[in-house]
Amino acid sequence: MKKFINDIDNMLRESISGMVEAHPDLVRAEFEPTFVARATSPASKKVALLSGGGSGHEPLHAGFVGQGMLDAVCPGQVFTSPTPDQMLAAAHAVNMDQGVLFIVKNYSGDSMNFQIASEMLDIENATVLVNDDVSVENSTHTTGRRGVAGTVIVEKMVGAGAEQGMNLAQCKALGDRVNAATASMGVAFTSCTVPAAGRPTFDIGPDEMEIGVGIHGEPGRRRERIQPAEVIVDELLSAILKDLAPAKGREVLLHVNGFGGTPLMELYLLHHCASKQLKSLGLKPVRSLVGNYTTALEMAGGSLTVTLLDEELIALWDAPVHTAALRW
Repeated sequence: MKKFINDIDNMLRESISGMVEAHPDLVRAEFEPTFVARATSPASKKVALLSGGGSGHEPLHAGFVGQGMLDAVCPGQVFTSPTPDQMLAAAHAVNMDQGVLFIVKNYSGDSMNFQIASEMLDIENATVLVNDDVSVENSTHTTGRRGVAGTVIVEKMVGAGAEQGMNLAQCKALGDRVNAATASMGVAFTSCTVPAAGRPTFDIGPDEMEIGVGIHGEPGRRRERIQPAEVIVDELLSAILKDLAPAKGREVLLHVNGFGGTPLMELYLLHHCASKQLKSLGLKPVRSLVGNYTTALEMAGGSLTVTLLDEELIALWDAPVHTAALRW
């Protein structure tokens, strides 16, 4: 295993410390229990948005703390859910008396611990459960569909809504609407190596790919020989569009996400193939996001996400955002 590590047990703390040192104007951190929050409170009171999950998916979630997105996140150890005490401490730290909205990826540990925190929290709160992965209905990590790269889309749009003064019920309804309009699917060429394990999560041949892989290395639909990019994109988009069933002429957001080990050159190639296919099907990709946003450590591969848009969602996507990983 070749990674930049001093002490595996202290890796998360050192990484978070480095992020805060690099972006002191955006984020601050607490460690007992661990959470990352905005460095300064918003100018006016708003619904507090809180997310989190296992580390190893950076910049998700800590990279999206800031103006126009999240108020706090709770990072767990690599691929390990954070605990309810982290969520409670973070919620109290960023509460602005307008309620707290939890944005949670659909994984068993995350769902259970956020639910416990929600029930224990003495602040009005609600939860948006993200389950955009159309690869499989159930996996070893979850009941139902997994939450993957579509989480970024939900966090951005709901973040904009909260910044603009939406109340808790409106933010919750918006999050559910964006989630329902979003579908994702990915493919992996290699495994990743969890530092505490010291070996690849799964074995895969040099000429093989895992179709529908999860962001922790969970198995997908099947394994087969690597195909040309256009063939891969066709399979991913076919599953995504079957789920969304968009009408011709619909405007969409196309998100091409890398898993951490794929060059940006290849991700833009995927965007070219996907955009071309969407247009050939009568759809209009009017917004794009390309890069490594929901990663799986150093896994080679990537995913496609499509979100069905309307005028409100386009405006929320275009609204100002200033975080470590996303800003315009």
